[in-house]
Amino acid sequence: MRAHHTSSLALLALLFTLWERGCLGLNPSSGDLEKSPHSDPHPWEVLNRHKRSWVWNQFFVLEEYTGNEPLYVGKLHSDVDKGDGKVKYVLSGEGATSIFTIDENTGDIHATKRLDREAQAYYTLQAQAVDRLTNLPVEPKSEFVVKVQDINDNEPKFLDGPYLAGVPEMSPLGTMVVQVAATDADDPTYGNSARVVYSIIHGQPYFSVEPKTGIIRTALPNMDRETRDQYVLVIQAKDMVGQMGGLSGTTSVTVTLTDVNDNPPRFTHKSYQYTVLESLPVQSVVARIKAADADIGSNAEMDYRIMDGDGPGMFNITTDEETQDGVISLLKPLDFETKSSFSLRIEATNRNIDSNFLSMGPFSDITSVKVTVEDVNEPPVFSSPLGKMVVSEDASVGTSIGRVSAHDPDTTNSAIRYSIDRNTDLERFFNVDALSGVISTAKPLDREANSVHNLTIFAIESRNLWLNPKCSALITVLDINDNAPVFAIDYETLLCENAIPGQVIQTISAVDKDEPLSGHRFYFALAAPVAGNLNFTLRDNKDNTASILTKRGGFRRQEQPVYRLPVLIMDSGSPALSSTNTLSVRVCDCDSDGVALSCGAVAYTATGLSTGALLAILGCIITLLVMVLLIVTMRRRRKEPLILEEERDIRENIVRYDDEGGGEEDTEAFDMVTLRNLNVIRDPNVRRDVTPDTPTFFHYPSGARPSYKSLPDNVVFREFIWERLKDADVDPSAPPYDSLQTYAFEGSGSVAESLSSLESLSTDSDQNYDYLSNWGPRFKKLADLYGNCDGTSVFS
Repeated sequence: MRAHHTSSLALLALLFTLWERGCLGLNPSSGDLEKSPHSDPHPWEVLNRHKRSWVWNQFFVLEEYTGNEPLYVGKLHSDVDKGDGKVKYVLSGEGATSIFTIDENTGDIHATKRLDREAQAYYTLQAQAVDRLTNLPVEPKSEFVVKVQDINDNEPKFLDGPYLAGVPEMSPLGTMVVQVAATDADDPTYGNSARVVYSIIHGQPYFSVEPKTGIIRTALPNMDRETRDQYVLVIQAKDMVGQMGGLSGTTSVTVTLTDVNDNPPRFTHKSYQYTVLESLPVQSVVARIKAADADIGSNAEMDYRIMDGDGPGMFNITTDEETQDGVISLLKPLDFETKSSFSLRIEATNRNIDSNFLSMGPFSDITSVKVTVEDVNEPPVFSSPLGKMVVSEDASVGTSIGRVSAHDPDTTNSAIRYSIDRNTDLERFFNVDALSGVISTAKPLDREANSVHNLTIFAIESRNLWLNPKCSALITVLDINDNAPVFAIDYETLLCENAIPGQVIQTISAVDKDEPLSGHRFYFALAAPVAGNLNFTLRDNKDNTASILTKRGGFRRQEQPVYRLPVLIMDSGSPALSSTNTLSVRVCDCDSDGVALSCGAVAYTATGLSTGALLAILGCIITLLVMVLLIVTMRRRRKEPLILEEERDIRENIVRYDDEGGGEEDTEAFDMVTLRNLNVIRDPNVRRDVTPDTPTFFHYPSGARPSYKSLPDNVVFREFIWERLKDADVDPSAPPYDSLQTYAFEGSGSVAESLSSLESLSTDSDQNYDYLSNWGPRFKKLADLYGNCDGTSVFS
């Protein structure tokens, strides 16, 4: 094929060359008919007319050329070119010099690279003939097109593949499934390189494909989804109209058979049997049945119904939408003693029936269900719900109020015993007879304390003590008149000194804990001892209130600050009860509007002191306070001693003494005698629970212990430590744990001895200090000051 195209291109180039050279009497430059240059001149040659020097048609280049030499495209030639080399050909435009080259002497055009028509199908170039010496154009620039000639180098491709499609099951023969399309990148206008035909490689004999359109259709009728629900097809597209040598591409098409309602529901059994306990609660599930349907989705949805059976209204059946089960539930309580089994006929029907498949048979099925009831030991049942019971609050202990009754519903008819739930009768006001169920009072009742009692009664079966049904008994206590009326509140009655006779000073009312059915009616009166008093009177307002009025005026607090009126209040009960309540009336000083300013007794004071006396007393008090403040201030400023006598304890006094101070006169800062006199006299009153036997490291010849100054230095130090240890062991205030006590004890073995003046009283003032020069450089200054001088002159 490629050789064929090459020969065709060569033929075209030859024809173009002949055209260019003026064969057949044609001018290749203008395309017009011209006479030969050797013929006689024509009259129209004298016309001043622009004449094109060259004209060429479209060039063709074969794509994907794989030769070793550059591919010849065509030749350009101008009639101005006389062959003497004065004319040069120049090429410009798309791909010039990079893809296409031109021989500037001959005008031959070559393609130096392989061209791909699918990348670029046309190249637009410009050609021009110029003078070689001056580079001036001898011909106008002309444009031409190089077209890339297509070859079959691209296979068909399914750009939308792979495909997914669906077709209903049981579809007739030739039902369209899906259409596939392949695209070929070759030139559809040239040859057969882009003409595609389709064929099915895999998927027969179930499906077929139309060669030209790519439409896939069913090839078999009545394909059943329940047998096989999915097929994978392989479709091929081949160019060159399917001829040998064409290129091809494939794709896959997954075809799924969609479901249709072509299968009726069928029960797997013609009858089912279930057993339930008679204690099964209402609305509980009795059983679940299911009619099998090979379809899926909405085609498998079904409804169940109870066609007939025993005990109408006892059961109901519904559809579980997730599983499509028929759920049988209980509507009424079961009773083994009444009916021990039930028989039901249940029908299952498809909801969505396709009329195209009615020939498959009825899309429903019927089965029978038998429900057997098992006996259980039921709790006792109260014969009737207890109504309200009433009892008078003055009922004597043991009065019968009512009766409860229960029976065993089982065939055994066991005996029943009764009891009261004491959580509902904590104070045990009532009793129930265990055998008869009679409820009676056990304590006196008080309606005012508790007017209603809500009791819970248990019925206990002798065979099953754990089954204890209960019922409630509401007992209302009836009221009797056993409480006398009293004041509604604690009244605070105020009486103005300027009150006039007949003035209402207080309105009173009463309350009664009793609640008669006809309501309260109270009667008010002053008690007999004060009924005829001259100060106040009482008026019964006949509306369960009474008013207190004054009989006179001119009340004075100085005469009597408080009046007490006993008021008699009587109710209308049978028998009537009364009580006497005392009303306190306080006399007050009021303003002109009757507002009390001060009430009660008037306080009388003796003749007061004069103003001068009060000022004198106040001055004395201030003077005393100033003196007290001064004394306190002075006591605070008084200097405390550094060491209190009662707190003096050498074990706890650590004093830093590193200056000469005031010499022998300075006894406040530190007492050196304390360190030397270690055998101090202890207080005999100090408790010494333990007296340790402290050894002595130095044996005294005479049995008496000498002073420390006469002992060797090492012995002095040891004796000092053991003395402190003994003091710590016998000290009752010392801590009861091991402690480390340190003592700065120099001893008497120092070479320089003591430089302090504390003991200067026992030594002579005239001393020889020449030895200071032997103590080293540190004491050189002292040696210079004192070593060469007379001792008397130093201390003069």
